[in-house]
Amino acid sequence: MARPARIFALNLGMQTASMAEFQELPAGGLKLVAITTADFIVDPAADATRNSQIESVSAELRTALQAPAKAVTHICLPSQAVFSRSVKLPGATAQDVESIIGFEAQQNVPFPIDEVVWDYQIMGDRRGEAWDVSIVAIKADQLNEFVLALGKGGIASGKIDFSPTALLNSFRYNYSDVKGCALLLDLGARTTNLVFVEENRFFSRSIPIGGSSISAAIAKEFAQEITLAEKLKIEKGSVGLGGAYAESEDPTEARLAKVTRNTMTRLHAEIARSINFYRTTHGGTTPMRILICGGGTGLSYMTEFFAEKLQAPVEFFNPLRNVQVAPDALPQGLSHCASGLPELVGCALRSIKDCPVEINLTPPSVRQAQLFAKRLPALAVASLFLILTPALCWLDLDESALRISEKVERQTAEVTRLETLSKAISAALADRDKLVAEAAPFLSIATEKSLWATILDELASTIPQRFIWVTQIKPVEGVVLQPEPKLAPGAKAPPKPPAPPSGPKAITAIEINGLYLDNPPNAEGAGVIDKFFNNLKPSTVFSIGEDSSKIITRRTTPTGEAWAYGYTLVLPLAKPLLLP
Repeated sequence: MARPARIFALNLGMQTASMAEFQELPAGGLKLVAITTADFIVDPAADATRNSQIESVSAELRTALQAPAKAVTHICLPSQAVFSRSVKLPGATAQDVESIIGFEAQQNVPFPIDEVVWDYQIMGDRRGEAWDVSIVAIKADQLNEFVLALGKGGIASGKIDFSPTALLNSFRYNYSDVKGCALLLDLGARTTNLVFVEENRFFSRSIPIGGSSISAAIAKEFAQEITLAEKLKIEKGSVGLGGAYAESEDPTEARLAKVTRNTMTRLHAEIARSINFYRTTHGGTTPMRILICGGGTGLSYMTEFFAEKLQAPVEFFNPLRNVQVAPDALPQGLSHCASGLPELVGCALRSIKDCPVEINLTPPSVRQAQLFAKRLPALAVASLFLILTPALCWLDLDESALRISEKVERQTAEVTRLETLSKAISAALADRDKLVAEAAPFLSIATEKSLWATILDELASTIPQRFIWVTQIKPVEGVVLQPEPKLAPGAKAPPKPPAPPSGPKAITAIEINGLYLDNPPNAEGAGVIDKFFNNLKPSTVFSIGEDSSKIITRRTTPTGEAWAYGYTLVLPLAKPLLLP
């Protein structure tokens, strides 16, 4: 009996990558054969080396699964790399929607349409006078870099999905019996994906709060590097339950639980807003069942926290509910929901059946190569026929056949020699690329470190919790002024004509634009801006000083005619970030 075809799937998370091998069962089901995982560099400052990390990690995962070189693998990209939007489009039929989707994509995708790879899908039947359509897009150059890095790691890209849609396909396969509205919470490293599933449609949203947000808060609380904070979170972290629950007797665990709960409370507030948005804007209902997965679910009391906050049944998402598992396929201690398995199952299903969501972000160049590979056997047969036809005509001529044989031998020897040289050149180029890749992380980390993550965390911890919010953050470029030369005692500096400031270019300040509320009875009015300013004074990230007029550059006076009024703060950086 022939061995079932091997199906490979790769989930590229922001912090952890996982790869699995599946087989299609005779009845059409799916069987998990093996799975392995590998970690990326935790520090966000290393994101500049993301592609080189993907290359090394993909090679490591492929080797661990003993997958053949250039094995066709279905890829799941993180939601942070992909733009997605749900829109409502008019039309009497689905063909009407397809005729205008190109124009709608240009209006909704925030990049020039010829610079992205995009796809769409109509979600279910028409509701009222409109169709629900999901549009996803990714910048073409970024996607090509991903595909190139995977190719260097020995992986040939098959269908390319992204996290929310892969999660949805996995849910539909394993939880086909679930009725009503269900909410899938995928707690990743950088973002939390929300996927609302109801009837034959879905709505997704990504919230920029994840496991790294908890690690950053722990690093600040314990004054540690982010890598040490991540280790401490894994070893002793939990979600504080609050209320009448007793704290841990270990003071470190108690502090960790409080820090984690504060971050998770911010996440819950965003989830609550998303549920309200889904209900009011997309006509959905309140989720009756909540399933959680992702690397962030490894902390203790995670389900209890969400059950308390969302007032609904919460359970871990089991992606293997309807999937057979080979013996020893799951390494000991590997969690079903924290290993990327939900997305891997969703990607593997694309090989054996039509899925609820068939969105595919494969670049056109890769699709052409895949099409050529399918036609290759027929082309090989045709080429072989063309080659053999002249030979068959001359088989009766012994002398001609001998000359042809000698020529073939010479050409074969030459091809062998050239192949040897090609392998040597390829090996030298690979060594060069490896050295460049090894040096790049150190150069990038040394220059940027974790400044931007520190800036955003500082703003999040100092802004008042109510009646004020930020709508725009942008860097302010300037120059780092050079110190004046020292003069001898009593000497006067020679007069010099005024000149523009000189020095290296740098980001010297952060400009914040936002709004504050004035109408609610308990609002502080424009005073909330002063409160924000006072909270920033002790900051070691910004150089604030005592003069608020230098910091608060705009404060719109309330007129009673609107709910919110604008303000602008210009926050000088204590340590400017030099620009290349």
